Amino acid sequence: MLAGYAPRTPRRAPRLLILGTAVALVGGACGSPPTPTSPLPGSVVPQATGGPSTSADYRDASLSPRARAAALLAQMTLDEKIGQMTQLENGSVDTAGVSQTQFLLGSVLSGGDGTPPENSPDAWYQMVDAYQQAALGTGIGIPILYGIDAVHGNSKVVGATIFPHNVGLGALDDPVLVKAIGRATAVEMNAIGVRWNFGPVVAVPQDVRWGRTYEAYGEDPALVERLSGAFIAGLQGTDLAAQDAVAATAKHFVGDGGTGWGSSTAQGSSIDQGVTSADDATLRSIHLAPYRAAIDGGVRIVMASFSSTNAGKVTGDHHLLTDVLKGELGFSGFVVSDWGAVDQVNADYPSAVAQSIMAGIDMVMVPYDAARFQAAVRQGLASGAISQARIDDAVLRILQVKFEMGLFEQPMPLAGRADAVGASADRDLARAAVAGSAVLLKAGAGVLPIAPSTGSVLLAGPAANDIGRQSGGWTMTWQGGTGPITPGTTIADGLRARLGDRLLYEENGAFDAGVSADVGIVVVGEFPYAEGRGDSATLALPPDEVALVAAMRPRVKRLVVVVLSGRPVMLDGVLETADAVVAAWLPGTEGGGLADVLLGDVPFHGTTPYTWPDTPEDAPRTGRGPCDGAVFPVGFGLDASGRPLGPAACPGATP
Repeated sequence: MLAGYAPRTPRRAPRLLILGTAVALVGGACGSPPTPTSPLPGSVVPQATGGPSTSADYRDASLSPRARAAALLAQMTLDEKIGQMTQLENGSVDTAGVSQTQFLLGSVLSGGDGTPPENSPDAWYQMVDAYQQAALGTGIGIPILYGIDAVHGNSKVVGATIFPHNVGLGALDDPVLVKAIGRATAVEMNAIGVRWNFGPVVAVPQDVRWGRTYEAYGEDPALVERLSGAFIAGLQGTDLAAQDAVAATAKHFVGDGGTGWGSSTAQGSSIDQGVTSADDATLRSIHLAPYRAAIDGGVRIVMASFSSTNAGKVTGDHHLLTDVLKGELGFSGFVVSDWGAVDQVNADYPSAVAQSIMAGIDMVMVPYDAARFQAAVRQGLASGAISQARIDDAVLRILQVKFEMGLFEQPMPLAGRADAVGASADRDLARAAVAGSAVLLKAGAGVLPIAPSTGSVLLAGPAANDIGRQSGGWTMTWQGGTGPITPGTTIADGLRARLGDRLLYEENGAFDAGVSADVGIVVVGEFPYAEGRGDSATLALPPDEVALVAAMRPRVKRLVVVVLSGRPVMLDGVLETADAVVAAWLPGTEGGGLADVLLGDVPFHGTTPYTWPDTPEDAPRTGRGPCDGAVFPVGFGLDASGRPLGPAACPGATP
């Protein structure tokens, strides 16, 4: 989500504009505030009904969610229907100082940087509750569904537990633990008032140069099916209306992991939002398979992809969204577009809106200008480019999911549970995931684990003591950040807790002359990034950090290098110099888990979920053999004694 997202003005809780006796969410269109019964600018006169004829009462909780949705649809005006199809980012709902126009909204989301001014659990809850209460006071009073990207824990909230990114969970390959992470994430989300998670990513990346590689579990469809299904089950539980359940989103439908290098036209991207030029058999066997499993597992929301196939933008593809997803796969939930993705379907905005809705998009992540979007829908209805039946189908799907979630009975989760955010049990779970996800790529004899009797241990590398670096993108902000962006335990903290004064840490390796030790550890890694900006033609580590490896070598008898990255990276200057190399991926806030494996409390059992390419040009994997252009095949990893846990390393991989 959110390619091209630019930080906007600081977010505020919504200002509640009183229109007569109705409380309205307010947005930024020009003109005088209308009366409660006035149509939006450019709208047709609202009709009293427009859905299926029914005498049922939508408030009757004994009816099925679909029957309740149909009963409510029959009472809705056209404005209310179009409103349900509208999703705005939170900073666009309130425009203080500008003339207001009432908007009816189906959803509000927090974008990559869409936090309340005080980023705390209580402030989050109050912000979401204000939007919800405003929605309940408009028109027929349909609750909104508030959404965020909690892609590795409740990762927008300061103090939350940040779990390893999905690349690390793919290396761990433990569905039971991943399901527990989903459950912990759902509980922490409910504590801030949010019940819709824009995750998991069920992409199957075939080129690790893609900046979203870390958001996916791996390059094997079976692995992606297994772990995404576990995460969905953890988020949703067995009843979406139950306490602490969260609606998951399978994204991005379909083929976003297969885009070709150089095919993207998005600003700052080389592969993100590009074109997947796969034949039908490849698209189905690699990219479609996880969606079938997710739907069978009960996912109720699917997000369409920014990317394209040879037929054009997926967001406007009727065959994929309606014939395949809703028809062949039997998906009965609703489809949401990605951030402004509808705009890319056609240069003419009304045509883009019409094509996307008729293709099968049910809710549009607008995300800024509701008046423009809603006017385009009315224009499409008036011209016949959008059918009333398609509008009714979209709204019915959205309402059905809201009824399934119990939002009409309990629009907000229980309040007063801020202590659930960052709970110690969740941090223990994250620490176990960190230890289990570490992959030992090289292991010299007797190097690991570091024995308790070892004397001084030298530690170097800025990333060794940086919560932001070890957490990566989609942490507090869209692109992530460096430094102490949220409470947690760095790798240095974890080692120091066990080694005490025996650990000597110099960020840049500037130890005094003559200082040496039996063991040295250097932590190197990528800087945080997210989609678009994370696309990398070189897969290179920072040169100054690789230089630390060479600088540490003469000071120690045994040298261990820990690599923090969202994907396989080039190990030139690392693999041949170090005695042991550990791929730690992006572990999140509980860096102490790395100390657990380095010191032998937990054995190494992670394996790489992606093929490790020999050169960046070897990154594309579709149709290639396990060691074709590879250093390590997918599934490679060692135990501390150097024995393979899966396939052997490719010829010439380790000196």
